[in-house]
Amino acid sequence: MAQHASASHAASASGPGCAPAQPLMFGPASRQLFGLFHPADEARAEDSAVLVCPPFGQEGLRTHRFFKVLAERFARAGIATLRFDFHGTGDSPGDESQGELDGWRRDLCAAHEELRRRAPGKRIVWVGARLGATLAVLAARNGRCDPVRLVLWEPVIDGRRYARFLREQHVAAIDASFCIPDLSWRRSLGRDPAALPEEALGALLSPALREQLGALTPEALPLTALHDTLVLTPPDDAHTPQWAAEQQSRHMPVRLAYFQHRLDWTADPYPNSAMVPADALNRLQGALHE
Repeated sequence: MAQHASASHAASASGPGCAPAQPLMFGPASRQLFGLFHPADEARAEDSAVLVCPPFGQEGLRTHRFFKVLAERFARAGIATLRFDFHGTGDSPGDESQGELDGWRRDLCAAHEELRRRAPGKRIVWVGARLGATLAVLAARNGRCDPVRLVLWEPVIDGRRYARFLREQHVAAIDASFCIPDLSWRRSLGRDPAALPEEALGALLSPALREQLGALTPEALPLTALHDTLVLTPPDDAHTPQWAAEQQSRHMPVRLAYFQHRLDWTADPYPNSAMVPADALNRLQGALHE
C-alpha cells in the first residue's frame, strides 16, 4: 500500500455544521478503492454532486488538506462530494509500483458510479487537479461515465514535461535535505535531463506509468462535446491555453480562465506557501456554477 496522500487523513475532523464524512470501500472485488463521502446538507441540497480527482504523489499529499476543506465546503452548501484514493495510493489497496493511467482511469469511473449510487439523480461534476485532471479527461472521453462538467485545475497535458518537473523537484528536495548535497543526482540530471524518473518526491513511477507519461501529449487529450469544461491555469502558462484554444477550434464546449494562487504543488508547508489558500477554495467552489 502506498505511503503518501490518503483520503482518510484527518477524516474525523469535519468542519463546523458539516456532517461527518463517511469512509467506504467500493469498486470491483479485484480492485477495491477507499473513499470518503461527504453528504450534502439536506436543508440546502442542490442538484449537483462533486467527484474530486486528486493529483499524483507529492502533489496529492500537498493538496490533501485543501481538498478535504473544499469537500466540506461543498457539503455545507448542499453539494454531496466524494473523495477517493486511486488504486495503490493512499488508503486504497494495491501496490504503488504498479500504478498506471489506464487503471486509474477505470478507478475514476468506479468512483463516479459510487457517487451516483449515493447521490441519485444529481448532476455529477468532476473537479480534477494536475494529473487527476488529466485522468478526468481520459475517463470522460472513454464514454463509460457521464459527468455533466469537468473542472480541470492545471491539467498535465505534456507527460514528459511533467515528469521532468517532478525529477527536478526531487533533486532540489534532496539538495535541501542534507548538509552536503548528493552531487550524483545533479550529475545524473545533467547527463540526461529528459529521462523519466523511477521515483519522484517519494512516489514510485512504474515502468508502465513512465511509458504512458512519455506518450502523453496535448494531441492525445481531445475533449468531447458531451461535457462542459472549465480549465483553470496560471497566467504564465503558455501551453495549456494553446491546448484549450485547439479544443475550442473543434467547437468543444471549453472555457479557459486564468487563475493565480499561493499553493505550491510540491513544496513542504513553508510560510509563503499556503496549505489551504482561501482564494483557491473560493475559485473552485464558484467554478461549479459558472
